[in-house]
Amino acid sequence: MSEDTKSTPIKTRILLGQIAGVHGIKGHVLVRTYSAEPSGITAYGPLENERGDKTFTLTIIRETDKGVVATIKGISDRTAAEGLRGTNLYVARDKLPAPEDGEYYHSDLIGLKAVDAEGRPVGTVVAVQNYGAGDLLEIKRSGSSQTALVPLTNQFVPSINLGDRTAVVAVPEFVEGEDNDDEQSSGGS
Repeated sequence: MSEDTKSTPIKTRILLGQIAGVHGIKGHVLVRTYSAEPSGITAYGPLENERGDKTFTLTIIRETDKGVVATIKGISDRTAAEGLRGTNLYVARDKLPAPEDGEYYHSDLIGLKAVDAEGRPVGTVVAVQNYGAGDLLEIKRSGSSQTALVPLTNQFVPSINLGDRTAVVAVPEFVEGEDNDDEQSSGGS
């Protein structure tokens, strides 16, 4: 089974994968990986659950289109593996290599102060989304409950300064009170 460990604060950990299901009767699991290479999920040692109170040592059996099929130390039957379905797998941030210039770990971007080109506050980065066409910064607008999605490209985010915890962004303007639905015309009464 998984080993107990001292908890690492969530802010200093990176999500590397999720146990998406079981595979076979011997306790193998299907792990959806978020590492650049699917097999990279094991490169940093044991992984932790979201609470940080359990660790999981994975051994990859093979890669699939959906992730990797792996064994977990101490898990040897389908029932035990089934109980881990949905478990997010984290690694301590300091175990990962430094990103290349112009690359960022999503967790490093969350919480950045978003400012416009003149340095005026725009909001705060609350998430990094990806719906299949590239990363988007989700920015909660200052003084508003609205958020804006901004493509994480040089055109829309020309500058990120992790030291100052700021990102210069070009955010689309919201038009207050305007309804974006097309007006429907009735074809006569």
